[in-house]
Amino acid sequence: MPLLQTSVITLSVTAFLAYSYWKIFPDFLAASFIKGTLVALDIFIIILGAIFFLEVIKGLKIIESISYHLETFSKDLRVQVIILAWFFESFLEGTAGFGVPAAVVAPLLIGLGIAPLKAIIIGLLGNGAPGIFGAAGTPIRIGFEGLNISGIAETAVWINLIGIIVPVAMLWVLTSGKQNGKQRFVEALPFAIWSGIAFLAPSIFILPLGQEFPSIIGPVIGMALVLLTSKMGIFIPKHIMRASETPKKKTDLSFFKSALPYALLIILLVSGKFLLSGASLLIRFGEVAHSFNLFNPGFAFIISAILIWLFWNRKKTPILKSFEASAKRSFSPFVVIACMSAFTQIMILAGQNQTGFQSPILLISKIFETQFLPFWAPFVGAFGGFLTGSVTISNIMFGNFLTTASFALGIASAKILALALVGGAAGNMIGLADILAAESVVGLKNKERAVLKGVIIPCLIYVALAGIIGMIIV
Repeated sequence: MPLLQTSVITLSVTAFLAYSYWKIFPDFLAASFIKGTLVALDIFIIILGAIFFLEVIKGLKIIESISYHLETFSKDLRVQVIILAWFFESFLEGTAGFGVPAAVVAPLLIGLGIAPLKAIIIGLLGNGAPGIFGAAGTPIRIGFEGLNISGIAETAVWINLIGIIVPVAMLWVLTSGKQNGKQRFVEALPFAIWSGIAFLAPSIFILPLGQEFPSIIGPVIGMALVLLTSKMGIFIPKHIMRASETPKKKTDLSFFKSALPYALLIILLVSGKFLLSGASLLIRFGEVAHSFNLFNPGFAFIISAILIWLFWNRKKTPILKSFEASAKRSFSPFVVIACMSAFTQIMILAGQNQTGFQSPILLISKIFETQFLPFWAPFVGAFGGFLTGSVTISNIMFGNFLTTASFALGIASAKILALALVGGAAGNMIGLADILAAESVVGLKNKERAVLKGVIIPCLIYVALAGIIGMIIV
């Protein structure tokens, strides 16, 4: 069943049970629907902006040009993919987050000759590791607001070294199903591992500068290290793997001109994040509130697209038609995300009822109040990432209950929250909102099951490794 129908049915059944069995107060049920719609509106703007940006740069043949210029650095597809989906995407996660990275990178991967489904899977994998400090440190700064966050970041950055498996997973997805796939995987394995180390290890030393910087500066340093070793011929695969034996058409656009739209986008993302990160509009309805951050990455996409069109592409692309088409493609994901967000809110607010029952979220959380809490904490975070597509919202949902559970068990809450943070970042790989955003941008429909099949195993390995580390360090 398509996700649109599934989400509508799921929300309807949940709302019926909440009203008839839990007997949730009607105003809280209504608030859940309103909250879900407002959360979805935030993500809708991002999806709309990303599709609109893509439509405009398509008129310039920017994606084809970038893929051509990447071959000047390396003709090997494996190297090109890791550069885009690991380093560039990690930087985007550090600056913007909220579904932006995969939505930007997936079309670029398709431009390299990768099938759309594989491009989405690889792009989603890149959403994981940098998420602990994504969106300029928002998951800790906002996600754990009101809690004692001392020591969380320091613990999480060490645990997150397991993220080295991410470029390895990207390589596996890329080479699977190819002729001599295992050999091609093994050949490039040292490069993938080195790429993981080159980004994640420097993050440890960057953290003292602030939570905002590991996922912004780390990828830049990592990329510089990889470029240096590649020039020296270290870790580069001996045999070249291409998406196609047909050489890419030479482009008339210089690398500078090809990269300019993305450079403009990055400038707007970074400046918007740091100038407007504290500015928000609070909307309150009864006991529930929603804060609209004045910085939404979608606006950076839209402004970038308009500026590109004004100064470069005005005659080639009918901008109003592009915007209209982008809005139509964004509507279905908006409905799905609104339904899933409302579902999550009902689960949280169902405790406000006439029966005295606890909310389903709290009832579920009781299961984890055991000596195995350090193992399960990353799974809780991943579940939150799956439902919401956001490490920040996952932390908001589960931070309080994990803190309470850790106190009850006599465990340091900072370590438990750090484990949940890493798990939430891993959950970004399977976040429904992120999947829908990436699908919408590349034009795929109803492929959620296939996408989840491609990302679920790396995600579970990531989370399980974090849980094992948790049992050791706590």
